[in-house]
Amino acid sequence: MKSHSPENERIKRRYFEFLREAKRQNDQSVDIVAKALARFEGYTKYRDFKSFHHSQAVGFKNHLAGQLNARTGETLSKATLHSTLAHLKRFFQWLAEYPGYRSKFSFGDAEYFNASEKDVRIASAKRDQRAPNVEQINFTLTSMPSTSDIDRRNRALVAFTLLTGARDSAIASLKLEHIDLTTGCVRQDAREVKTKFSKTFTTYFFPVESEARAIVEAWVRFLREVKLWGLDDPLFPATLVRYGESQQFEAAGLDRKCWSNAARIRKIFREAFEGAGLPTFNPHSFRNTLVQLGERLCKSPKDFKAWSQNLGHEQVLTTFLSYGQVSPSRQAEIIRGIGSTKSAEAPDPAFAAMVMRVISENGGNLRSAAPG
Repeated sequence: MKSHSPENERIKRRYFEFLREAKRQNDQSVDIVAKALARFEGYTKYRDFKSFHHSQAVGFKNHLAGQLNARTGETLSKATLHSTLAHLKRFFQWLAEYPGYRSKFSFGDAEYFNASEKDVRIASAKRDQRAPNVEQINFTLTSMPSTSDIDRRNRALVAFTLLTGARDSAIASLKLEHIDLTTGCVRQDAREVKTKFSKTFTTYFFPVESEARAIVEAWVRFLREVKLWGLDDPLFPATLVRYGESQQFEAAGLDRKCWSNAARIRKIFREAFEGAGLPTFNPHSFRNTLVQLGERLCKSPKDFKAWSQNLGHEQVLTTFLSYGQVSPSRQAEIIRGIGSTKSAEAPDPAFAAMVMRVISENGGNLRSAAPG
């Protein structure tokens, strides 16, 4: 039974190179595209892409709608359907202009991969983003053990995420040279730190009511003064694993190297919240926590701009649109307060002017002002 098409494999390699070099997509994004193409090839039984016809796109949409998620056993979500079809549409649009394929099908044939308007609305609908409040994080920190070096690292890891809102991929690659306890900041240098879009920026510790800063400072001093580690050593080192007396691999302290990815960090977070008897939250949810805190603490557009910039956002609307959803409880609080004597305030003209300027610069499209 045919399991691949050599000609398809060659053109896919060229397309993946195009995505990496021309579109500047990372390997993770390219892998998602590769998975979408693999789904389609499996459906067509690996027919040459040169034989593509818009009827294949229509048939594939119907086929995909009936597929099950291998993990949950349920039908694929609308978001997965929309994403898969969008990747295929862009691929065949690119292919329609590639030499050797131009005469086989038209650019417009790729439009048949469009999902229905109803499915697109469902897939792109904004949903409440679960985020812990500062009190829950503080309770989790007090519940975490701090006996061993690994325990202290894990506790400092959660505290540091609250203090900075750093992404887990960045945290996994930070070194001691990047943190400055005197000024209270961490320098996310894209030459060494895995930041989103390879941006370089400085994050100053957020003013959270927590022992997080004390925990992080104690951890850094422990590494520098007790372990005698240098600036080039990791801020949050991986676990050293050795073959123990039990004839099994076991944790043996801290390794003087960074984690290769953020998978272990996410597991630490899950175990920390489970240990505290709370719903589990991932590291990225702390960014939502900090945005919600900023909405309460910031008193002016300039304040919120600085808060947004501290999260690594170049435009404040990114913070509003990507992280600024109002929680149901906060929504009720705001609505009840609107119109009351206590809460009635004149609109801030500076803030209104800033919003209108950003909208104008982006041709009236708020989404283009918020790249994510």
